[in-house]
Amino acid sequence: MLDPDAIALPNHVAFNTQATILAAIDDPAVTLAVWQRPTPLDRPDIGALSPIRFAAPAPAVERTLSDLLADDGPAHDWHPVLAQDAGRLATLFASLSGEERVEVRLERVTGNGCWKFHADYVAMRLICTYAGQATQWLPLGADADTPPRALATGDVGLFKGRALAGDRAIIHRSPPIAGTAEDRLLLVIDAEWLERD
Repeated sequence: MLDPDAIALPNHVAFNTQATILAAIDDPAVTLAVWQRPTPLDRPDIGALSPIRFAAPAPAVERTLSDLLADDGPAHDWHPVLAQDAGRLATLFASLSGEERVEVRLERVTGNGCWKFHADYVAMRLICTYAGQATQWLPLGADADTPPRALATGDVGLFKGRALAGDRAIIHRSPPIAGTAEDRLLLVIDAEWLERD
C-alpha cells in the first residue's frame, strides 16, 4: 500500500483507503484515482483460467461472471469472492461513468501484456490486479529516466483516458514479467462499445 508520507504524490492522482476516493476522477485535474485495499483473494490457483470477456448491464456482472467461471472448469473457492467483488466494481464504475452497460475482461497474464507505457483511448478504465504485480504508472510530464510507480495488488485504479483527458491522460503499463514464471490475475472494466487501443 502506498504511504503518502513516504512518497510525494503528484496533484493529478488521488489515493485513499476508502472506495469514495474513486469519485475524485470527476475532478478535471485528476487522471488517476486509486482505492487502496488488500486483494480479496487469498492466493488463488489461476493456472487453468481461460480469458473471459463479456458485456452486460452492471447489475448482471456478478451472475454472468459466476456462470462463466463455472463453465471454465473445476470450481474454486475464490470464484464466488471474485464474482461478487467484480460485480461491486462494475456497479461503482457504472455509477461514476454514467454508463449502464459495461465490458468486463478477466484474464491470467503470464507475459508482458501492454508493457509499453501508453494512455488508453477510452474515457475511463477500471483496473484491478487480484494476484501478482499490479499496473505501473507515470506522473504527468515524466521523462524516460523517471522510475515508474505502481499500484498494489488489490488496489482499484480508475484511469482517465484520452477520450476524456486528451494529452493529460494517465500514462501506464503492465509490469514486464515475461520469463519470470510470475502470473497475474487482472480485471478490466470499460464502458461498452467505446473505441479502445
